[in-house]
Amino acid sequence: MNKMDYLDSGMRYNPKSGDDSWDTGVQFLPASNSKKLEKKGPKKALAIVAVLVFITVLSVMTGLLVWHFHFRKEMKVFKMYAGTMHITSETFQDAYEDSASPEFSALAAKVQDQLKTLYSNTPQLARYYVRSTVNAFSEGSVIAYYISEFDVPANQEAAVDSALAEIGKRLLRGQRKLAPEQLRVGEMVTLPVDPRMARNNKCSYNLHAKPGVTGNLSSPGFPNSPYPTDTHCLWRLRADPGYVLKLNFITFSLEDDCSKDFVRVYDSLGPLETRVLAEKCGTFSPSQPLVLISSGNVMLLALVTDDNRNFPGFKAEYSQILKDSNACGGQLTGNNGTFTSPNYPAFYSPSMDCTWKIQVAARLSVKVTFTKFLMSEPGVKLKSCTKDYVEINTQRYCGDEKMLVVSSQTNEMTIRFHSDATYVDRGFAAQYKAFEPSNPCPSQFHCANDRCVSEKLRCDGWNDCGDSSDELACTCKTDQFACKNSLCKPKFWVCDGVNDCGDNSDEEPCACKSDQAKCRNGKCISKKMFCDRRDDCGDGSDESECDNTVVIDCTEFSYKCKNNQCINKKNPECDGVEDCADRSDEAACNCGTRPYKHSRIVGGQNAEEGEWPWQVSLHVKGSGHTCGASVISNRWLVTAAHCVQDDLKVKYSQASVWEAYMGLHAQGQLGKSTVKSNIKRIIPHPNYNTYTFDNDIALMELESPVTLSSVIWPICLPESTFVFPAGKSVWITGWGATKEGGFGATVLQKAEVRIINETVCSSLMSDITSRMMCAGVLTGGVDACQGDSGGPLSSIEANGRLFLAGVVSWGDGCARRNKPGVYTRVTMYRGWITEITGV
Repeated sequence: MNKMDYLDSGMRYNPKSGDDSWDTGVQFLPASNSKKLEKKGPKKALAIVAVLVFITVLSVMTGLLVWHFHFRKEMKVFKMYAGTMHITSETFQDAYEDSASPEFSALAAKVQDQLKTLYSNTPQLARYYVRSTVNAFSEGSVIAYYISEFDVPANQEAAVDSALAEIGKRLLRGQRKLAPEQLRVGEMVTLPVDPRMARNNKCSYNLHAKPGVTGNLSSPGFPNSPYPTDTHCLWRLRADPGYVLKLNFITFSLEDDCSKDFVRVYDSLGPLETRVLAEKCGTFSPSQPLVLISSGNVMLLALVTDDNRNFPGFKAEYSQILKDSNACGGQLTGNNGTFTSPNYPAFYSPSMDCTWKIQVAARLSVKVTFTKFLMSEPGVKLKSCTKDYVEINTQRYCGDEKMLVVSSQTNEMTIRFHSDATYVDRGFAAQYKAFEPSNPCPSQFHCANDRCVSEKLRCDGWNDCGDSSDELACTCKTDQFACKNSLCKPKFWVCDGVNDCGDNSDEEPCACKSDQAKCRNGKCISKKMFCDRRDDCGDGSDESECDNTVVIDCTEFSYKCKNNQCINKKNPECDGVEDCADRSDEAACNCGTRPYKHSRIVGGQNAEEGEWPWQVSLHVKGSGHTCGASVISNRWLVTAAHCVQDDLKVKYSQASVWEAYMGLHAQGQLGKSTVKSNIKRIIPHPNYNTYTFDNDIALMELESPVTLSSVIWPICLPESTFVFPAGKSVWITGWGATKEGGFGATVLQKAEVRIINETVCSSLMSDITSRMMCAGVLTGGVDACQGDSGGPLSSIEANGRLFLAGVVSWGDGCARRNKPGVYTRVTMYRGWITEITGV
């Protein structure tokens, strides 16, 4: 029943007597008792109001139900689908490469007409189809790449996706009835386009590689300006038949978040999700460039950016190389050798299958050690390995393996490499070696995972094998702690704040009760007292690490904002959140960022070019590299005071003796971005002790400000309250000696070490003061050494930003077991640094 009709049938009433609008056609029955009428009148009015309210509510509910079941159902979602059509009745012409040619237009019109007919005859699609556009053709006989657009009701998306997934089969079934002028199709695939790609192109390029010629392409504006915001650019790349495309990014610098700005490369000329080679963002080092190779003679490169934050962009080279069907696999003989995945260290191609058959001398067995293994793909569970994998003895391996060793029971081994049509990685590098089955690790310990490690590492408390097999079935020595899980750990690790046993049993002797937590001064208080805005610990530490940032009374552990208010958040500076009311915690954060992606490091090895842009090489003029230093601004460096102390031969305290090399990667090899600068003045800490190395820190002012760049950038300085906890991984870098008594490194070295607990540090090293900190790997083998002095101890903090935790100071030899490196604690000198430099 219509609401208005219902209301119009009721009585009309206007209380204004004598009003001309009174409807004289409405009459009331006479009442014998006027008092009764007066009493009953309000009840009738209330009844009328109640009826009206009920009708109104009923109408609203009816309207909502109608909207829900009718109009809401018709809410449309715009969807784009990418597809390929393999046309067998046509032969490819060169004119099909030019979208403006009559030949292209004629064939595109036929494809679009055939798609329209096909969609119109499909009930699930006919009502929602908008249009199709052909974007490109390629060989084979002719492959058409198209985009189809649909306006789909929200509740019909799945049905449309399903219908389009089956549309190719429908087309093939109907080809018996095709008219002579219609196209014959051998295969057709139609898939939803990634929503981020479903936008109008703002720039488009068609490029064809030529034999022996390397072409160039770059993002809009590169290198003179950053790429534009909110853009979508496409590069369609082609090679001659029988060739594949090689795309080498010389420079690559985009926003780190791939949900905002990204590059996508397809093994196709259309944006098919089943042919994505890679999706990349961030920055890649020139020493490990991003290199992709297609499986066929076409490739699509897409740049997509959002409406915020521009970055430099990219420059790439493209070329065509002969497609080699025998590019991988084969027979490997001899008792040792090496092999790699196709194109390594570049990315392997999609849709590859390679088999290596290794055969060593009779009565020996084969061991294969993968020195690098990088075969990851988005959305793939490592245990399943359903897409890209290496298969050995029916066992599949994929993902990012850091310790992969496989052995055979015979003198033969078969290794199969497989990549599917989507997402590629760098692959692997491997070495094989024959061994005597009865003695797989001569003079070494044989791990359960077939690795071989030194017998000296057996039962030392460290997982040297990678599977802890070297630490099982051990009898703990007098200087070791017996964990509840049967592992043995050095006693000086007990109560160091790190769960070394794995079951926390090494921390239980000093642990607080289950309902308590420990203050930094060692006191145990109730967990309920933490973050209650009272100093229950006595040192303020119970209020210094809370989830909700609030203003508190200042203590030695609280962060002080520039407005002199203190807040209770741990390490708030430059974490991307404005915690101070005056925003001062985020005011000086143009520091500590690295331009390049970084691989995981175990032990010391070559750094990537530009990976540590604050690293400085200090040269004594005429003598070469002598010490390290860190860039903290465009004018100032931090180094060690002992580097600038005079001796009998050289006046190291004189600025004229030194020159600083910034942006340097390899000694003696000045890159395009390397800057050499003279030193204007040197300021060692006034309380430096030449005997104990206490206060071992100095400042150097450059002769003139340096231009900051991707390879020359300051590291962040921590405030005095900044916490670098025991057990935290930090990084040492430098060109110092690679072993005790050895020669300095040519290429910048990097190594991951651990901050050592203060108590342990003091027990292992003599003359440790509160202004020093220890870091290292107590098993030995990784440490700073001569020539690294003055260099940075870098700590990765919030948002990937790095802070200068320490300055390389001294040690007992280099990389000796249980002898960590000693570093100057930078937090103790924050005020002194600011007073002199203003940083």
